[in-house]
Amino acid sequence: MSSGAVDWKPTFEPLAFARQLSTRTAQRQLSLAEIQHGILEAAARPLSRATTLPAQAYTNEEVFAWEVEHLLRAGWQCVAHVSQLPAAGDFLNLDLLGEPLIVVRGKDDSIRVLSRVCPHRSMDIMPEGFGYDGHSPAQARGSQPDCGHTRLFLCPYHAWTFELDGRLKACPEMQQAEDFCRDDFFLKPFRSEIWQGFVFVNLDGNAPPLAEDLAEMTADLAAFRLPKMKLAIAREWDCPFNWKVLVENFMESYHHLGIHHKSLQPMMPARDTWTEQERRRYVRAHLPYKDSVREAYLQFEERGDFSTALPPLPGLSDDQKSEWGLFLIHPTFLLATAPDRVIWYRLQPIGPDRLKLLTTTLLAPEALELPNFEQLRAQATEQLTAFHLEDMEVCTAVQRGLYASGWQPGRLSHLEMPVWLFHRYLAARIRGDWPTDNGSTAASQRP
Repeated sequence: MSSGAVDWKPTFEPLAFARQLSTRTAQRQLSLAEIQHGILEAAARPLSRATTLPAQAYTNEEVFAWEVEHLLRAGWQCVAHVSQLPAAGDFLNLDLLGEPLIVVRGKDDSIRVLSRVCPHRSMDIMPEGFGYDGHSPAQARGSQPDCGHTRLFLCPYHAWTFELDGRLKACPEMQQAEDFCRDDFFLKPFRSEIWQGFVFVNLDGNAPPLAEDLAEMTADLAAFRLPKMKLAIAREWDCPFNWKVLVENFMESYHHLGIHHKSLQPMMPARDTWTEQERRRYVRAHLPYKDSVREAYLQFEERGDFSTALPPLPGLSDDQKSEWGLFLIHPTFLLATAPDRVIWYRLQPIGPDRLKLLTTTLLAPEALELPNFEQLRAQATEQLTAFHLEDMEVCTAVQRGLYASGWQPGRLSHLEMPVWLFHRYLAARIRGDWPTDNGSTAASQRP
């Protein structure tokens, strides 16, 4: 699996810029209630009159704290694809909203999400840079730094040992602890579910079932055989912008006209993109190829020469081979389907202006068997990196603008319907319900 951090450094440091502006009284600081009122007002407008959200919805610490509690910890967040954990003992580490987590495939073949916090003295049993190289039975696996393989988990502090399912296996020199029961101590499990090959976690344990309201999306994705795909490319990014800035950018294709005018616009013109009807739990958008690209791609498939490009995914319809699809499962699951690959973004929000991001590409198992696979993977990696670098530049600049005294509310194009639907989701959660619960559902942009 190709992985590692991209050599890209932002020219903008949000906190430093905010401090600089504060000396010039850049913006009047709004209360959480005022900002949420602004979100509710913006989301109540029809698409033809839609506006952007208040700037401080993306910069305010209280807003982010509210989102952590009511959207992020309370929702389902995707942490892995099953192909990253092919065998018993395979695991990956990540930190999500302050929770040090291990995603592990157990000896019973079940995938679990466990806390890395030892129940003895609160040690992170596998902190970054520790836990390998003789400190633990765990071994690094592949080129991605957070992936490994182990037969058990060993806390390096006092050598408490845990099974792959989190049960305490051994705890030396505890025989004099009165009424100590080994079964009372374990690595805390978090509620998790697997949907379409992706591993999701719900940190507060109270979210509605993951697959609820996703039947149509499941059917849309069936031909892509997502549980069988292999994660072949992964790139890490340190993003100096709000998580909602990334979600909005990922889901709208209006910006093909601007930052992607050389990369995506020639293939999928912005004017042809469209969005399906509003749904309770997710957003679905279509990015059709222009006619000449569609015809050329079908001819490419007929020729069967895949020496310089990935072959189409098997089993797709002609319509699926003629467009990209964009999906958002609220709040942070971002997926793009293409005729030859699937792109998934893993978001780890850190603060109102900081995000850790993993951009990945999943490929069909058959593609990995091609004799020129390494060449094709290198080419796909370059493509993914190129258009995401364009997105990194604009998202960073957007966050800077959100702090500025020159900020003003904007109007949305009809091509930004996914952004408007995302705003309606935010407003619904502020009200304590979900989109479409009140009986008002936005129609599809296509019959």
